[in-house]
Amino acid sequence: MYQLAVFCVLLALGYGFGRFAETRHYQSITRREKLFAELPTLSLRSAGEDEEAVFKTQFVSANVVISVDYFKRVAAALRGFFGGNVQAYESLVDRARREAVLRVKESCPGASHILNVRIETSSIHKGRGNGVGSVEVFAYGTAVYNAPD
Repeated sequence: MYQLAVFCVLLALGYGFGRFAETRHYQSITRREKLFAELPTLSLRSAGEDEEAVFKTQFVSANVVISVDYFKRVAAALRGFFGGNVQAYESLVDRARREAVLRVKESCPGASHILNVRIETSSIHKGRGNGVGSVEVFAYGTAVYNAPD
């Protein structure tokens, strides 16, 4: 009975603290996305603009590693048992992806746009039973700077 109580307490703490951290991170992402809304990121190799207007290009990259909290592990294990969509991990990957793209945008101040944006996702740590422990997202692209007037 004692072990069940400890499990329930850990589950509640994992949910509470994990939800709090996730909410704060989403608020930070939303605020920063508004700041960089004017900087387009394109998966295209070329923007189709006049090539003479390009002053400089630069490779830009960023990576993010986000760990899975205790509640997400339990929720994913239950979902794995019953089958279906693992929404707990979807929000984790969404946050990591958006954060990586934001860091790419932050790394190239003054750029007019970012071309050929690619995103790589991987699991970098396996917990017990090969469960996901952390997710890494690596984003990269080419920052394009227009010629100064």
